[in-house]
Parts: sequence; C-alpha cells; structure tokens
Amino acid sequence: MSKEQRAQVDAMLRQPRPEGPRSVEAIRAGFKALMAQMIVPDSIRTTQTMLGDRPALHVEPGNGPRAGTILYFHGGGWVFGSPETALSLTGHLVAKTGFGAYSLDYRLAPEHPFPAAIEDTLSAYRALLDSGQDPSAIVFAGDSAGGGLTVTTCLAARDAGLPLPAAIVTFSPGLDATRTGKSMDTKEGIDPIFTRKSVEHTGAMYLAGQDPHQPMLSPAVLADLTGFPPMLIQVGTNEILLDDSTRLAARARAVGVDVILDITADVPHVFQSFAGVLDEADQALDRAALFLTQHVHIPHTAAASAG
Repeated sequence: MSKEQRAQVDAMLRQPRPEGPRSVEAIRAGFKALMAQMIVPDSIRTTQTMLGDRPALHVEPGNGPRAGTILYFHGGGWVFGSPETALSLTGHLVAKTGFGAYSLDYRLAPEHPFPAAIEDTLSAYRALLDSGQDPSAIVFAGDSAGGGLTVTTCLAARDAGLPLPAAIVTFSPGLDATRTGKSMDTKEGIDPIFTRKSVEHTGAMYLAGQDPHQPMLSPAVLADLTGFPPMLIQVGTNEILLDDSTRLAARARAVGVDVILDITADVPHVFQSFAGVLDEADQALDRAALFLTQHVHIPHTAAASAG
C-alpha cells in the first residue's frame, strides 16, 4: 500500500495554489486548514499554559505522563504555524513515548523577525530548568523551521552556559538561510510543497535584512556543534531542504557528535505529519520515539520521589 499512499499524499500536497507571492494572512490560513486534516491520537490530553513568557500547549498521555519532557518547536517557516498545527506530531510522540510535551507558541515573523523565535525558545528551556527539571530528562524536538530551532536553541543554550538537553529529534529541519544546498535546485519540482521562490519569500520575512551567513541562521553550514547531545535527523528525499539535513549531520559527525541521519525515500517535507495515513510516517515516528526513550535519563532522586 505504501506506494499508493505516497502518491495520494503527493497529489494532496500538489493542489493548485494561487499564482505569485501570497500574503502572510493567506499563508497562515492555508497552512492551518491543511494541518487540521491530520490525525491526532485520541489518547492524549492538551491544556493551555505558559512557558517562559510565551503561551504553550501542554500535551500529555491520557493516563498520565512518565518522567521526561519533550520541548517541541512547531514548523512554519518562522512565519506561520502554531502548537495546534503541529499536534499530529506532538500527539504521536507523546502517545508513543509516554512523555509529556510542551509545544511552544513562539513569536513569528514578519511581526517579530530573527532572533525573536530563538529568544523565546531559549526562554522556554530556561523556564523548564528553573522549574527544577533535570536537563538529562529534557529533549528538544521540532519540524521544519522548528527543527531548525532545536539546533539554534541548543547553540544559544551552550553560548549562555546552560546545560544541554539529553537529545534532539528534528524532522525536515530548515538549517540554511544562505540556500546553498544543491537540493534547493535538484529537488525543485520533485518537492510537492516548496519551491526556492516560496522559501525565499517567507525566509526574507524572518531575516528582515540580516546577513544569512550567521551560525544562528545557517547552522548547517556555519555552526560549531561541539558538545551537542545525540541527534536524530529525519528527512525525505522529495524535499528541497534535504541538504540542510545531510550537511548538518556531516558537521555533527566531524566534531564527534552522535548523529543518526534517517532518510526516507519518496516522501515529502515533514511526512511524519501524515501518521495514520502514510506507513512511512508511523514507522518514522516509532523510530523517533525509540530514540527519545533511549536518551532520556531520569535522575535517581526524581525517580525516587515520583515513585
């Protein structure tokens, strides 16, 4: 069935769109409508909360979480998206790991360009640490732009002298504002979602005139990843951002970081959103959940008090 499933997903994502650049409002509304079609597990519960000084969606297993926290950053080109649009991803990760998750509603461009999102994600991580959570029990996860934020938030935390989380899981991350990956051109037309023009349109809103040649904007080509926690990078072959992932993995390996580069054939950007529809999505989320549970370590004191 998988070949047919992939064809159906590809056709769904290739629905005709208006010509020319769309307004921010239209982009946000279109993405919200698309993601509302995704399957969210019935076995979770969600509550609105605050983390740092930003709203967040707290996602938990219906029968209560085990020790361990996922700090999740949603996708959307730093311009659109929300914790709600990423709920198929956070919901399935929570259901499969048993961990609770906080999905952060970080500020978006063009109203709040770079580095506002990173300031918010770092503040959220600080809030978890300040609440007494042990970094060895916290993991970062995110998709697309939020996948990029898992990396840049780690960079910001390291620069601030904070302990780093136990692991990073990133789905189809956006990691190169210089747009120099060969896949930007070789996958044009194969990618059913993005074109170079579309990502440069939203990317310019986030950059707001900043030079993209900075580690916090293009970590795949410029960041020093020394000391990073273990990373799982999942990406599909049918996306123009493929080389963002392959180059980050190479940089991580070069400085001794444990990294798994997990490439799935013939699937689009953030294909994991199609859990329950696409076999590859369910399988990838199973691998991500296994990776997270392997790397979360609960301090004995916390385990004892929880027991």
